[in-house]
Parts: sequence; C-alpha cells; structure tokens
Amino acid sequence: MQFVRFFWGDKARWGRVEGSSVQELDGAPYLGGKDVGRSFPLDDLELMAPVEPSKMVCIGRNYADHAAELGNQAPSEPMFFLKAPSSLIGPGDTIKLPYPEHAVHWEAELAVVIGKRAKQVSAADALSYVFGYTIANDVSDRDIQKAEAPFGFGRAKSYDTFCPCGPVLVTDGVNPLDVHITLTCNEEVRQSDSTALMMHNLPKLISFLSGIMTLVPGDLILTGTPKGVGAMKAGDLIEISIPGIGTLANPVA
Repeated sequence: MQFVRFFWGDKARWGRVEGSSVQELDGAPYLGGKDVGRSFPLDDLELMAPVEPSKMVCIGRNYADHAAELGNQAPSEPMFFLKAPSSLIGPGDTIKLPYPEHAVHWEAELAVVIGKRAKQVSAADALSYVFGYTIANDVSDRDIQKAEAPFGFGRAKSYDTFCPCGPVLVTDGVNPLDVHITLTCNEEVRQSDSTALMMHNLPKLISFLSGIMTLVPGDLILTGTPKGVGAMKAGDLIEISIPGIGTLANPVA
C-alpha cells in the first residue's frame, strides 16, 4: 500500500494511492487515518514529504566503503545523530545551498517510518514496529561538519531543505535487508548499492535506538548512505530511486 501527503486548498492532507487517484484520509496513516470519501487525481497533486516526524534519527557511517571514502573508521556499534524535522522537503522541491562555496554532499538513503511506540524492543521483533519505507537525501555541508568536528553533524545537516523525502510512503514490497539504492546527478549514476551492505541492519538499528530513546509513530530513521557521495551545485538535478518506492527528484539552487 502507498500513502502520500499533499497540499490542496489551504492545507496539507493525507491520502492513500489507488492507481491514478488518491483517496483522502483524515490523518496520517501511521496514526490510523481513515477515508473521508473524497478522491483526487494523483497527477494533479503537489506532493509533500510523506511523514511528519517528531524526530529524525540518522545513522552515520553504516556502510564501510562510505566511511572509508571520507577517511573515517567504520564504527563498531551504530553511530547516530539527530536532524531537524524542519529540514524536510518533498519531491520536486528545491534543495537550497546557503553557502554556495561550501562542499554540500548528497547522501541517498532508505528511510523508515515507525508505526507504533517502540521502547527497548528486541532485534527479533523490531520490524513489527515499522509502518513503512520511503526515500531520503541526507544533505550534508561538509565544510561545517569538518570545521565543527566532532560536533558539527547537527548544524551541517539541519539547514532548511536539507532533507528531501518521498515521493510516497509504502508499507510493503520493500525488503529493507536487501534493496538497491541508486542516486543520479544530472542522470549520471553516482551511488548504486544494496542495503545488504549495511554494517548494522534495520532490526539492529531499531533495537539499538529504542534502547536509548522511545520511538513513536511517525518518527523517521535514515539508515545510512552507501559510497559515492559528492558535492552538489546550483542547477543540478538529484534523483534517488529505490525499487518498490519510486524516484525522489529534487533540483538544486
């Protein structure tokens, strides 16, 4: 099943995708949103990020080759940081570079939306707490990250527009343990790897995080990026594709 969040009239709305139409819901699907009896043509909608998280938890250096390409060691246990929910934008929205002279990198990631309250859950039960999956781009200002190391993750990754997300939220058809992530910049493939290469897989991540903080419905977990990150510039088009979810496309300015 696929869900979207969209802007119509004077407010953001939720909907369930059925073919070429969207059935409006009275709230977020991970909070039990129900049909309201109205539908919209999907192609007519301005899609937004398909989640409203209370927090966004991001996993760093979860692919050994990505850690190595930036000269970092792969951590022995999950390494995480928080990214401001206000950085979220939707498909088609513009990534805005606040400091054009900085090296601002793309990071293609499988993103996970929590579906029920999770506290100290086991890895064996962890996937039952997942509502669904979407795509995220953990945009990162490397100049700030390096200048403020080891504390620069929050600022470097939390500027407005630094978390494109979407285009849909799917509840099935995605195997988080082995699904391919592909990123192109101006139609040139720059990242292309499977989540099977994660050092800490999704069940372990959820179990680990829920032992530290209570995860609640709508919370977004970015699971890490594979090798191939690179700097964006104004005029670029960044597209991330994951089978079963679709393609998230965002221009850069």
